[in-house]
Amino acid sequence: MSSGEFCPRCGDPIEPRAEPLPGNPSGRRAQLCDACYFEEFDLVDAPEELVVRICSRCGAVERGEQWVDIGAEDYTDVAIEETTETLGIHVDASDVEWVVDPEQIDQNTVEMHCYFTGIVRETAIETEHSVRVRFSRETCTRCSRIAGDYYASTVQVRAGDRTPTEEETARATEIARELVAKREATGDRNAFITEISDRPGGVDVRLSTTQLGRTVADHIQRELGGTVTDSQTLVTEDEDGNEVYRVTYAVRLPPFPPGAVVKPDGEVPILVRSARGNLKGQRLTTGEQYEADAEDGITPDARRLGDVADARETTLVAVEDDHAVQVLDPDTYEAKTIPRPSYLDPETDTVSVLKHADGLHVLPENAIEDS
Repeated sequence: MSSGEFCPRCGDPIEPRAEPLPGNPSGRRAQLCDACYFEEFDLVDAPEELVVRICSRCGAVERGEQWVDIGAEDYTDVAIEETTETLGIHVDASDVEWVVDPEQIDQNTVEMHCYFTGIVRETAIETEHSVRVRFSRETCTRCSRIAGDYYASTVQVRAGDRTPTEEETARATEIARELVAKREATGDRNAFITEISDRPGGVDVRLSTTQLGRTVADHIQRELGGTVTDSQTLVTEDEDGNEVYRVTYAVRLPPFPPGAVVKPDGEVPILVRSARGNLKGQRLTTGEQYEADAEDGITPDARRLGDVADARETTLVAVEDDHAVQVLDPDTYEAKTIPRPSYLDPETDTVSVLKHADGLHVLPENAIEDS
């Protein structure tokens, strides 16, 4: 007889098998009889204890060299997942199933009582193993940076020849928060706002990365208009001797925001509707649309006459013809003949007017509602 017909350890004869062993094992272990094989068989390879690092500020869990946001309120699920990652199931086993019975020992410790079943050499076996999971509460890199007021870029929102409106600064900070929230939702733990501070000339937003600062500045400029410039400041060197810079992105909003009434050179008074790209608006004498020429740049040379917030309600006295109406001067109550724009409703009794150095003009109703 060949040596394969007897167990090489105990010498007992081995019954021939109708089916090959699971996994097609080879070598000495495949030649052992069942009794000798199970003497040294372990269905599961698992540690006695695990240490899981958790950020005490944000609840993130360290996995490998990264911190991961898991959004867990009950860390039992974390303990189960970490235990699962460390389990090793014997290659010869099939149809393995397991259940776990977590036991909360204290605030930072969970005992994982694990029960396993499986099929090995056509034999049903079961075993149990306990893993003690300890939570080490620390501070992740992100929270450490936030606590230390770390920032890599600043977005400064200012305006040309004026102070930004409250609406503009509020929208600029809202844009920053929205973009950071989107980054966080995708798992970007490097994205955060360090500080938002009101300044006499506008608002400053300090951000965690230079790339995020550029993105925020570009989005503000695209929505509110104006220009973006940047400048670098050397702050330190990293451990490899590389220079580390902070970048300031200066967003300069146009001098005339939506809602302003201006008079460009050679033009009639214009109600500004948009400052994105180039200045766009509506002529208050006719109601026709206006758009600054490309050669004028982002903003043409113009005088600011007022703002829709300065509008006052007065009486429409009469419609003289297609081009003129009479209204009462809101200060002197004299009847004044002024241009009739296309948006004026001849059936109305009252209109909103803006009185300024160049005269009196009727404003569109929607301009007042949007202000």
